[in-house]
Amino acid sequence: MAINFYSAGDQEIPQELVPDIKDKIEELSPSDLLTALDRNRPYNGQPWTDIGTRGKQEIHGITMRDIRDCFIRACYDSNPHEETPASIHDINFNEVDIMAVCQNMIILVEKYMGIFPNIPESMKNK
Repeated sequence: MAINFYSAGDQEIPQELVPDIKDKIEELSPSDLLTALDRNRPYNGQPWTDIGTRGKQEIHGITMRDIRDCFIRACYDSNPHEETPASIHDINFNEVDIMAVCQNMIILVEKYMGIFPNIPESMKNK
């Protein structure tokens, strides 16, 4: 299900807070093009996220086809509907949270590499 910034469960979020919430989400997990183009940016996110320490992990032992398969599986896993479309082209991406696709893909890549969950030791018992 796509994120609805105008409600939280059964409570409506005041319209004046919506821009602040969007800005805070973008600040915590940047998804803009300029940030994605900067490969030298710091890994300064929360340690267990792909923009934190977890994101420093280099990919080893999997193929480009494996990465493609992880992406396709992540798209299916992020589909908000219970029925499984016959083709990825049948998924309505207007209803998919693209950041969920990113997170699901990272988890699948870690599983293919045999390192899931790839979180810092200090975070494992929390």
